[in-house]
Amino acid sequence: MSETKSIMIVGVGGQGTLLASRILGSALMSYGHDVKLSEVHGMSQRGGSVVTYVKYGDKVYSPLVDRGEADYILSFERLEAARWLGWLKKGGELIVNDQRINPMPVITGAASYPDGILEKIKALGVNMVSADALSLALEAGSSKAVNVVLIGILASIMDLPEDVWMKAIEDNVKPRFVEMNKKAFALGYAKGKSRS
Repeated sequence: MSETKSIMIVGVGGQGTLLASRILGSALMSYGHDVKLSEVHGMSQRGGSVVTYVKYGDKVYSPLVDRGEADYILSFERLEAARWLGWLKKGGELIVNDQRINPMPVITGAASYPDGILEKIKALGVNMVSADALSLALEAGSSKAVNVVLIGILASIMDLPEDVWMKAIEDNVKPRFVEMNKKAFALGYAKGKSRS
């Protein structure tokens, strides 16, 4: 019996976190896991903080993830990585898109965006892969493919075969965007495999 594992996808509204969770859930289910996904929690309109929970294993009863429980956190933005870091379990993996997206309090001048977020996280000894996912997405053909670049990085450290991921992309992405998303996935996957 395999233990239940937990993944959190955190980001900002409009970044495609929902598609990322659908691809992830689809890949895990096709590989025989019981999967539970939460709906997106938070301000899912463009600019608000969002989080989606994904749990998988032999039998999963609830998708919700408590503090210190996430095996993986996929963060679409630096500040979101810091915000949700407390949910990562000891020895878990944090995957971060090294991109700054100002939240509303920064835009309105009520707060300032913190400096050195990733350096501070790294200093805590967290297992972290950070990538300029936006550049890789643009290389694949669209800034909107950041989500699939990050899924590719996640896939590089999970134990599912590549063809399972390709099928999940085909099943969840509009046909005209499939090849571009497969390229984004491949770039992310290569980035994940190349880390020291």
